[in-house]
Amino acid sequence: MRLQDLDIIVTAPPAPGWGGRYWILVKLTTDTGITGWGECYASTIGPDAMTHVITDLFTRYFLDENPENIERLFRRCYSSGFTQRPDLTVMGAFSGLEIACWDILGKDRDRPVHALIGGRMNDRLRAYTYLYPLPHHDLNRFWSSPDMAAESALAMVDKGYTAVKFDPAGPYTMRGGHMPAMNDITKSVAFCAAIRKAVGDRADLLFGTHGQFSTAGAIRLGTALEPYAPLWFEEPIPPDNIAEMARVAQAVTTPVATGERLTTKAEFAEVLRQGAASILQPALGRAGGIWEMKKVAAIAEAHNAQMAPHLYAGPVEWAANLQLGFSIPNCLLVESIETDFHYALIKNAFRVEDGYIRLPSGPGLGIELDEDLARAHPYTGDGLHLEMQDAPCDYRLGNNFQGGAPPVTQ
Repeated sequence: MRLQDLDIIVTAPPAPGWGGRYWILVKLTTDTGITGWGECYASTIGPDAMTHVITDLFTRYFLDENPENIERLFRRCYSSGFTQRPDLTVMGAFSGLEIACWDILGKDRDRPVHALIGGRMNDRLRAYTYLYPLPHHDLNRFWSSPDMAAESALAMVDKGYTAVKFDPAGPYTMRGGHMPAMNDITKSVAFCAAIRKAVGDRADLLFGTHGQFSTAGAIRLGTALEPYAPLWFEEPIPPDNIAEMARVAQAVTTPVATGERLTTKAEFAEVLRQGAASILQPALGRAGGIWEMKKVAAIAEAHNAQMAPHLYAGPVEWAANLQLGFSIPNCLLVESIETDFHYALIKNAFRVEDGYIRLPSGPGLGIELDEDLARAHPYTGDGLHLEMQDAPCDYRLGNNFQGGAPPVTQ
């Protein structure tokens, strides 16, 4: 069995676009006619340029290769151009192609992917959700309203979720770590207080940040949140300074989580080695794919750390996250995004039910992708999947983060 053909679909979820502006789906076909799907969670360059990167990587290293040779394919791509170091763009391309190879292997053997990487460890996985506006909420006011967040949290907990994530402290700026405004700290405390009051001890609070604070600023904010016992403090400082993140982890009682912007075992192992986090959040479409994150899960297990696969993408990466989670003993949570488009794209192959996701029954990733639906929603914009703002923190008028910068138009 050899890999023969590559097709790439850049599809845009309908507004408000939860999961990012676009999803890069890759379709591999073998000389035996088996098709596999993967997803590249890559946002450092635009989707057109990324399509060329994926095509180049496929042509150089995957074409005519046996999809069983995952390790060989990884080493080829990791070493491409005399590098042998983590590269977000290359590994984002590789990850989607690698996921598609596993989908092919599972279909060829009529077995789910988790059965090929150690077998079933878990019958179901505990899911969590980001807090999104309810239908009657104002889309702009929601992100700065503790009361609306609490109402959304209660609705999610009543639906069965036992963990909810929110991130009221902006902005996410390209200027790097900054000291939070006092009104950001006050607002963050108000969010935690309102949500904790609404859900009591029925759910864990997952406090999200996206690397926007200085070390001292993160410690100030993290300390202020401790009375509400969050389960985690997510990526409190920029991910490029592991030693400083370790300082934050040592200074606060809330566990630090990180990983959505990391790739390969080289980066995740260093996080664990320095004690910078006890919860790892790989996005499998960027982090190196299923096999590489299986290795990271084992390294994490040796450090008594847990895995919580990240999702701000489409349902193909979601399915890959699940196949990994079902096979490892240290899966704490899996992030979920429940939109009609997510579910329709995989023809409702699995669902979050009462806060958990059960094993998909199909082979490979366990999904059947609606290719016609994916092609019917092409991305026509010029923005990146996610973007950081240029303007610095506003210490006078306040800051308002709008849930992943959802696009108004495509």
